[in-house]
Amino acid sequence: MEQKALKLIMAGLLILSMALTGREAAEYVGAVHSVNAMRETGMRADDSGRLCVVVDAGHGGDDPGKIGINGALEKDINLQIAEKLKKYLEAEDVKVVLTRETEDGLYDAHASNKKVQDMKRRIEIIEKTDPALTVSIHQNSYPEEYVHGAQVFYYNGSMGGEALASGIQDQLVRGLDPENHRKVKANDSYYLLKKTKGTIVIVECGFLSNQAEAEKLCDEEYQDRIAWLIHKGILRYLKQYLSILSYL
Repeated sequence: MEQKALKLIMAGLLILSMALTGREAAEYVGAVHSVNAMRETGMRADDSGRLCVVVDAGHGGDDPGKIGINGALEKDINLQIAEKLKKYLEAEDVKVVLTRETEDGLYDAHASNKKVQDMKRRIEIIEKTDPALTVSIHQNSYPEEYVHGAQVFYYNGSMGGEALASGIQDQLVRGLDPENHRKVKANDSYYLLKKTKGTIVIVECGFLSNQAEAEKLCDEEYQDRIAWLIHKGILRYLKQYLSILSYL
């Protein structure tokens, strides 16, 4: 598709969005973002034609991540949710690559800086896989116990990241906690967001510093619900791509 035609499609979507309200307008704005994201990263598939997604379970090994008010370790919850997300995506014929499949971190036992090596190896996996998108699973924490709610982060300036983050955030709010007023947030300091090429988001599923939320995050059914909702957000993003590609 030539630049002129692509601009016409984007302009048409923008004009149509002006005639709509609420959710309809949001869907069209999301589609415009997807067009720009398509120029950013392309829609990558494996040799069989299946779309590929990398799911990153944050932390691992000597790095437990956040430690919950109930003693739960973030690294364990991250992996449990990542495995469930993998199952749901594979059921939709999406190829999934996990950055880690055990409780271990991605570093050598005698590495001088295990954290840096761990992060670099995650990025190496993502770059080697060259996925349509990457989702990194994490849990949050805050000194004040009352703070709660899922929140999705994307790299500042990434339209693909913003579109993906918005879709996942919408699903998590509606499906977990309608009283959660957190919005997606741009970030340019998180190492994984800053160093990873292509579309990537970090999903902070909840606060381990909140007693009620920490207990729920340890519950398998609640984890399953989170994975289901993230998978719905991912599919919405991918379908936006595919619907636009069908017109190109």
